[in-house]
Parts: sequence; structure tokens; C-alpha cells
Amino acid sequence: MNRLTRTAALAATLMATCLLAPGTTAHAASGDWLSLTVTRPGTTGGGTRAALLLCDPPQGHPKAAEACAELTAADGDFSRLGDPDTLCLLIYAPVRAHAQGRWHGKQVDYERTFGNACQLRAETGDVFALEG
Repeated sequence: MNRLTRTAALAATLMATCLLAPGTTAHAASGDWLSLTVTRPGTTGGGTRAALLLCDPPQGHPKAAEACAELTAADGDFSRLGDPDTLCLLIYAPVRAHAQGRWHGKQVDYERTFGNACQLRAETGDVFALEG
């Protein structure tokens, strides 16, 4: 990840953190939380989306309840998310997904670039569905 992308992702995460209800940052520091970013490589400005996902109770994410349920069902294993039967067009428009934080006491650092947004959704379900 280049320096500009990291800076944009950090700024977006900090902004998402500041927009959460009072007290959620303290909860994130002590419990399960995931800082999620989706970036479109090669774009500038509005190409990054970010959210701080908390699951007890679900908040900080446009589809927090769904994302938390999917992560719980997959036991936090990103390779077990999504729907393998989803068909996507083979149009190359890369998107990079990054998750960092804690899930059930384990450190999480997941990063992967997908061929397009449909592939991201097919393989990660609602976890990276950051557009409301």
C-alpha cells in the first residue's frame, strides 16, 4: 500500500471513529473491533471507504448486524465468508479490502485485492459493504 493510500485510509478510519456514538471507541479498545477499508487503487479522493465495525451491539458500519452475523458464522475466517455460487462479470476494476483489529481475542490483519466490486462482495459478503 503506498503512502498516500495509507494516509487516506487512516484519515477515513479516524473520521469513522469520530462519527460513532460516544463511548464506542472505549468499547473498541477493550473488545472485538475491525477497522475496515475498501480502496480503489489508482483513484484519488473519494476512492476510499472506511468503517469501524463493532458487534456488541452491531454498529459503526452500514450493514453492521449482517457483517457481524457473517463473521460469527465464519468464526472470523475471511476465507469462509461470502457466496461461492455468485457469478460476476469479468470486468477488471480492482478494489482492495483491508481489515485490521481484534476478533474473539485474535489479532486480525487481512488484506486482499479483488478483480472488481462484485468479486469482493461474492467472497466477503457484507463485511466490506461500506457504501450505505
